[in-house]
Amino acid sequence: MKKFLIAVLFVFAVGTAGVLLAFGQSAPSKGDTVSVNDAVMSAMQMDTETESIRFLTDQLGQIFEDMDAARNNRDKALQLFLFLIIAAVALSGAFLYFYCERGILKPFRKLQGFARHIAAGDLDIPLEMDRNNLFGAFTESFDLMRDELHKAKENERKADRSKKELVASLSHDIKTPVASIKAVTELMILTADDDKRIKQLETINAKAEQINALITDMFHATLEELQALSVTAAEIESAAIPDLIKNADYENRVEPFSVPNCIVTADLLRLQQVFDNIIGNSYKYAGTKIEINSKIDGQYLLVDITDFGKGVAEDELPLIFNKFYRGKDAGAKSGYGLGLYISKYLLEQMSGDLKCENRPAGFAVKLTLRLAG
Repeated sequence: MKKFLIAVLFVFAVGTAGVLLAFGQSAPSKGDTVSVNDAVMSAMQMDTETESIRFLTDQLGQIFEDMDAARNNRDKALQLFLFLIIAAVALSGAFLYFYCERGILKPFRKLQGFARHIAAGDLDIPLEMDRNNLFGAFTESFDLMRDELHKAKENERKADRSKKELVASLSHDIKTPVASIKAVTELMILTADDDKRIKQLETINAKAEQINALITDMFHATLEELQALSVTAAEIESAAIPDLIKNADYENRVEPFSVPNCIVTADLLRLQQVFDNIIGNSYKYAGTKIEINSKIDGQYLLVDITDFGKGVAEDELPLIFNKFYRGKDAGAKSGYGLGLYISKYLLEQMSGDLKCENRPAGFAVKLTLRLAG
């Protein structure tokens, strides 16, 4: 604003000076009038009329020439002044245009673009602050608003993701005790000798199956939205692994085994899910005893889980880690083809790996856990 006022005052000062110059020199000067009077008086004092006329003519001619020269000089000065005033007005207009463009229109367009980004939900682009324009204070306030909205949106996203992860984790983990209820109920049905008791047990078994289906549907829907489960890897002792396998082996089909003493990088909760998936698949598709062997190989702990079922068709073996893939031999067995997919993903997030292979005696799943350090 100060620069604009200075430009206006400059144009006003130049214009005033030009007006004074033009009007001050528009009338004949006092010196020209005196010269004419002197020439007339001198001519009147001469002896002859002829000399007077000749003298007066010469003097007046010279005076008029001087007056014409002075008038031409004034005209040139006036032209120069007009040129200067026009130039000053043009420069002031250009300055005013660029001032409005830079100080008003450009910041306003920037605010418009910023508002469009906010309306579209794009809160990552900051609004650059410029305290020298009229919108400087507004710019700072708008960017603070954007920052607060970004924080609120990020907190909401984290809370929503945490909720979905909790639902996915709980829904998947609940499947293990439900499977235990089903297994115990089926065993009790086989040993029951009372029709009423058998009917009650069959009802419990049916409800457990219904719960299992609902939990699976919930897990499936949540996983589709979540796309990935979070993994927090930490250093754990290998002595915790037998307890995880025992928790998953509710039918006690795992043969006695041991694990070398070491420290691995893993997430206990997610590792429990991995063993639940692998042993649960063995129960579902093999139904045999399970052997576990483990050893340290370089920077990794290898855990080999083998059952004695018929395994997987060789042409399907490369596909079993795909999401929602189920083999041709799955038949009427319940499932969504997510167990091995999730297990491999979780182990990879722990810097490990999961592989499967057919063996002459059955089917093997090989876990790789990275040693700590």
